[in-house]
Amino acid sequence: MSFLDHLGELRTRIVWSLIPTAVGLLVAFRYSDRILQFIRRPLDRANVQLVALTPTEGFWTSMKISMVMGVILAMPVILWQVWAFIAPGLHKHERRFAGPFVLIGSVLFLLGAAFALLVVMPFGVEFLLNFTKEQGIQPMISVSSHVDLVIKFTLGFGLVFELPLVLTMLSRMGIVTPKFLSKNRKYAILINFVIAAILTPTPDILNQSLMAGPLIVLYEIGILAARIFGKRSPKAVPAATPADAADPPPPTEIAP
Repeated sequence: MSFLDHLGELRTRIVWSLIPTAVGLLVAFRYSDRILQFIRRPLDRANVQLVALTPTEGFWTSMKISMVMGVILAMPVILWQVWAFIAPGLHKHERRFAGPFVLIGSVLFLLGAAFALLVVMPFGVEFLLNFTKEQGIQPMISVSSHVDLVIKFTLGFGLVFELPLVLTMLSRMGIVTPKFLSKNRKYAILINFVIAAILTPTPDILNQSLMAGPLIVLYEIGILAARIFGKRSPKAVPAATPADAADPPPPTEIAP
């Protein structure tokens, strides 16, 4: 297809991704208050109340929660549209991975989001609140700032947990090899800790390790998946030895 045809195809895939996202938004808006009660639990344990600084803050916070939940609910459809966009550039035998791509990608995203909500955020928020109280400062957190922080880490961890799938796809395309990934493992570990230092809400090594540790494990899983499902390198044809080249061809019989 031409460049304009690719843009038209991309627009179609985006539209078909937005429709289920909008449906998920409407469903999630009905339960946005329950979702807010769930994500504010670390603050409740610390006896910190959320406040609204503007009259519209509560409404727009519910809209933010609903939009993110709409994306999460529509993630299988979004991944399917991503696959449908790149499928024309794949070989016929590679297109059979559409089902595993959508299923595994959705599961990994949900695992990353759950890990952020259940493990990282409670530790991070508790550390920040204790640090603030030790300085003699009474925390007054707006509902929008807290929800923005939770959304940032939920989506961030959900995307980060797609690492094994990304490495497997790159290996299938021949861009990277398991040998290359294994050889550069030490650099990957360093990059993982740098990413964790940037994305985690606290500067302490404990919370950074809560993100860097799963990244390292996911990288190793990606190497294993690349070895199993990656592109096979063609077998080398053995070269003829000098002795073989020196042997004369067998004589041909001449019919009488």
